[in-house]
Amino acid sequence: MDIKIRKATENDFPAMFGLIMELAEYEKSPEKVSNSLELMYEQKDYFKCYVAETEEKEIIGMALYYFAYYTWVGKTLYLDDLYVKEAYRGKGLGSRLMDKMFEVAKAEKCKRMRLQVLNWNHPAIKLYKKSGFTVDKTWYNCDIEDL
Repeated sequence: MDIKIRKATENDFPAMFGLIMELAEYEKSPEKVSNSLELMYEQKDYFKCYVAETEEKEIIGMALYYFAYYTWVGKTLYLDDLYVKEAYRGKGLGSRLMDKMFEVAKAEKCKRMRLQVLNWNHPAIKLYKKSGFTVDKTWYNCDIEDL
C-alpha cells in the first residue's frame, strides 16, 4: 500500500473534520467538539495540517498543528492532533506523520515541539516516547471555554 504524506488543502477540510470526529469518539468525548466545518474554513489561517492519503485518494490520517510562542523557550510547533484511522494503525503511519512534524519544526526553526496525550492512551504514549518526547506528569491543563 502506497501512502502519501502531503500538505492539506481546504478541499481536505471535510475529511479532516471527519477524522477530528473519529478522534473525539476514540477519546470518548464527542460531545466536547464545538468546532465545525464552517469554523474550520473561517479560521483556516490559524492551523496547518499534513494528511496521509491512499492511492485511491482516501485521507486516512492527519497531523494538525500550529505555531505558538512560549516565553521560556520561544517558537514552538504545537501538534494538536495526530490521528490515524484504526484500520491503518500499526503500519508505521503515525511515525511517518511524526517525522513530517519534526521536519516542519526544524525547517521553521522551532525550539520545541509540544503535544498533549490522554493518560490512558498507551499506544500514543508509546509512539511519542519512541519519537523522543518526554511525558511530563507535573502540569495540569487549565481551560476556559465558551468565551
